Amino acid sequence: MSVAFTKEESSETASETLLPDRAISPHPNLVTAAGLQALELQLQHARSAYEATSTIEDVNERRRITTIPLRDLRYFSERVRTAQVVPDPASTDAVAFGSTVTFSRDDGRVQTYRIVGEDEADPKAGTISYVSPVARMLMGKAIGDGVNVGGQELEIIDIS
Repeated sequence: MSVAFTKEESSETASETLLPDRAISPHPNLVTAAGLQALELQLQHARSAYEATSTIEDVNERRRITTIPLRDLRYFSERVRTAQVVPDPASTDAVAFGSTVTFSRDDGRVQTYRIVGEDEADPKAGTISYVSPVARMLMGKAIGDGVNVGGQELEIIDIS
C-alpha cells in the first residue's frame, strides 16, 4: 500500500519500519526433535509478540514496534515449514547428526559437543551445527580417529 493512503508522516518513516529478513541458510534444515520443538516455541513467541502490538493505537508506533515480531514470524514460519527431523543415531560406531562426540586437542583440552541443526547450535551450551567445519570433519569418524581442523589435531575419544 502506498504511504499516501496511511497516516504516515513521510516515506522515510515507512522505510524505517521495514527490517530485512533474517538470512535463511542454503543448507538443508536438519533438526533434532528437541530442535523442532524449540523452533515451534520461538514461532509461538513471535506470534504472541506480534499479536500484543495490536492494542497500540498510534499507527506509526504500532508499525515501529511490530518490525521485529514480523521479521521473526517470517523466519520461524519458514524454519518450521522446512524442518527435517533427524532421529537420534542408531549406533555410536561413527559420528553422525545427533551424536555427542568427545575429542581431545593437541593442547590437552578435552571438549564435548552434540552435533545438531543450525538454529539449535550453541557452542557455549555444548552444541555445534552439522555444517560447522569441526562437525563436518568429525562426521563419519570413529573413536580413535584423528582429524586436522585449523592446524590442530583432534582425536575422537568418545561417541554417544
